[in-house]
Amino acid sequence: MEDFRWTYLQLCKEGGVEPQESVVAQLQESRAAHSSRLDLSGHSLSTDTCSVLARAFQKDAVFTEVSLSDCMLTEEGGSLLILDVSLVQHHNQLSGSLAGLCTTLICVKMSEREGTKMILAGLFHNTSVKCLDLKGNNLRSTGAEVLGKLLGCNKTLHRLVLEWNALGVWEESFSLFCDGLASNNTLTHLDLRNNQVNHHGASELALALRRNSTLQELDLRWNNIGLLGGRSLLEALQKNKSVVQLEMAGNNIPSDILKALEQSTGHNSEREFTLRESRNKTHVLSREIQSLKEEKGRQFLSLMETIDRQRDEMGRSTKSTSAQIGQLQQALNERKSAINSLTAKLQMTEAALALSEQKGQSMGEVLSHMKAEKEEQKELQSRLRKKQEEESSLREGKLHREIQNLMETNGQLRNKVEELECRCKSQQQQIFELKQELTNSTAELKMRLTKAEDRLESEKRRSKQTLEDMESLRHKEVENVSRHLEESERALQERIFKLEAQRIQLEEELGKTKAAVVTERAQAEEELGKVRTQMRLEEQEHVSSLEEKLRSLRASMQQLQLHCSQQKQSISELQAKSSHQSVEMDGLRRRIEELQQDLSGKEQEKVAEVSRVRVELLEQIGQLEADRTAQEGLKAKISAVEREMKVLTNNHREVLLDKESEKSSLLEKLRLKEVEIQRMKEDEAQRASYLQSAILSYVQGSPLGHYSSPNK
Repeated sequence: MEDFRWTYLQLCKEGGVEPQESVVAQLQESRAAHSSRLDLSGHSLSTDTCSVLARAFQKDAVFTEVSLSDCMLTEEGGSLLILDVSLVQHHNQLSGSLAGLCTTLICVKMSEREGTKMILAGLFHNTSVKCLDLKGNNLRSTGAEVLGKLLGCNKTLHRLVLEWNALGVWEESFSLFCDGLASNNTLTHLDLRNNQVNHHGASELALALRRNSTLQELDLRWNNIGLLGGRSLLEALQKNKSVVQLEMAGNNIPSDILKALEQSTGHNSEREFTLRESRNKTHVLSREIQSLKEEKGRQFLSLMETIDRQRDEMGRSTKSTSAQIGQLQQALNERKSAINSLTAKLQMTEAALALSEQKGQSMGEVLSHMKAEKEEQKELQSRLRKKQEEESSLREGKLHREIQNLMETNGQLRNKVEELECRCKSQQQQIFELKQELTNSTAELKMRLTKAEDRLESEKRRSKQTLEDMESLRHKEVENVSRHLEESERALQERIFKLEAQRIQLEEELGKTKAAVVTERAQAEEELGKVRTQMRLEEQEHVSSLEEKLRSLRASMQQLQLHCSQQKQSISELQAKSSHQSVEMDGLRRRIEELQQDLSGKEQEKVAEVSRVRVELLEQIGQLEADRTAQEGLKAKISAVEREMKVLTNNHREVLLDKESEKSSLLEKLRLKEVEIQRMKEDEAQRASYLQSAILSYVQGSPLGHYSSPNK
């Protein structure tokens, strides 16, 4: 706020303009309240303050709402608007005396401009103001043009209030305003109450609504739109799907058109509501599916981690067993070395120990027995190793099978989720297509019904008005005969004026009906002309093909004549061929005459078809009521489809619950398998400890242990 106030005062100093006290006071109030709304309503702003405010708005980035209602911003000139803006833009680039001359020219000409155009020119490229109120400023032709340029340039304005102005007085300027509205992509609320908009302006506004796709609320109360303007707006709303609220009170529009407009806006609001619901549902479903995918990924990763851990533990257990086996082999090697040393000692002491041969023999027998036992122990150890390896391979196979089964279940779950997603998408597409068909059929039926009802009501009104007028004239004549002559003359004059007005109305209605009949005749004649042109083109193409055939036949005739001159023997055969070709030519000519007769018959058939099409149109009007019943059936089908959607969602939830139960069961199985693996590891450790203790006990209990102990 302080930056805007400082820029306003600085620009007033640069332009030599005294700052307006009311504007400064309002800026101070907004600064004290820390609000983003600038309220200058009810203040009479001069042209100098308007120019300064326009230049300040070009640099503003604070205020989002600007209220300039009832500020007496009048229009006085419009030819030098673009020149003024260009001079303001290039004023900072000039230097020296040339800049001084330009500033003096601007100050002289600013007194001849209007304040509205200056402020709006300042808002062309503003990026902060979202709500603009120009109520009660008597904006007319040039104001409408500048507003159209503003809507075409500005990309941030969302709300525009133009109540109590006169934008619809000049049709050309209002058409420029409508062009700017058509090219705008940000405006959502437009207030055009009490702007003297007639049916021409309503038609221009309808063209703009056909091109615009962002406007949601439009207020056209208390204008002069009339029947034609209401119809044009109704046709525009059939193509525009963004307008949700349309106020049309006080415009001399029939009640049926007002109801049709309300129905169209209601359809647009229902369409937006359904679109929002579908988007929310799809968003929720996508979130649920993504959460399920994340959970499945986490479970898969946890399973892989557990499998890796089990593999690591198996590797550690195999390493520990191999280390123990190595230690045992080292002990056996030490024992073998001790036995070898003993045999050497025995050989050294054979001469001295001749008496102990028997002991030596017994020692040899013991050694042979030990060797046999060692071989048996080796075989047992090899068998135990093979069994352990087979058991480990079986365990690994089981684990791999379980992992494959889990992967298959995960794939099946993913396929089911994808099938459910495809079903949801297909059902949403079917619902959308049914809704589009309903909207299109209802729009066509409403158009046809409105046209037929307008015609019937116009004819009924004419007949009723003529009967009522005749009866009122008779009663008045009976009453006026009894009264004085002067009163009778006055009453007759009033009646004459009324009759003339009625006659003018009837003539206008007759002219409209004649114009409609002429347009229908012109359309029928155009269709007949198109059919005739098509038939003529087909005739021309057929004639051209026949001419090409004739040319080819002539060329063949010439070749035959040359060949006849060269070969005199085949003259008789060539003459027969030429006679046959002449007969074909006669047949072709007859065929051409028959085709011409067929064309005349087809033209008569086209006339009969046009009459038949008119009869069919009358029959289609009768079938519209049957179509209404069909629409009600479609609505019932839509409700049934929605129920099926609810049932499918419930089934989907039940399937998800079943999947969660399956996941819990799989986790319990994994836990049990981990417990079994731990138990098997403990059993293997116990077996290894038992083997080690048995080997140690056997070695200690053997006679080698007794002999080796004293030597040590």
